[in-house]
Amino acid sequence: MGLTHVNESGEAHMVDVSAKPKVRRTARAAGYIFLAPETVALIRDNLVAKGDVLATARIAAIAGAKRTSDLIPLCHNISIDQVSVDLELREDGVAVEATTVCTDKTGIEMEALTAVSVACLTIYDMCKAADKNMKIGEIHLLQKTKETLW
Repeated sequence: MGLTHVNESGEAHMVDVSAKPKVRRTARAAGYIFLAPETVALIRDNLVAKGDVLATARIAAIAGAKRTSDLIPLCHNISIDQVSVDLELREDGVAVEATTVCTDKTGIEMEALTAVSVACLTIYDMCKAADKNMKIGEIHLLQKTKETLW
């Protein structure tokens, strides 16, 4: 299977999806930000100077998903029906999972991956004064589906 964003001449191009039908598509992605136990305690006790870390990360993730086509040059601008973000505070960091839904001609996995990435980056930004050894990782697609509606 060839790369869909490369034309016959090897140049990057946007894929033409105009002939494809609109179908319901979902995607789930996950990631993790590793934090010091002291930083986890600050988040749990809502003592981070910049404010409520998890609430801010959730809002940032949703906003990030909605701006994916502005960030990824060849990504289609699709109509997003839903973005949900789950953040689980653990002993060594925060597990992030995002689910995105659309009814469109192309997939929504980039939006799910962007939501996870932006949530992790937001946590990093909000905690960088307290924790110099944070590490973002394990960002990956868990699942994508599509179902024909008509």
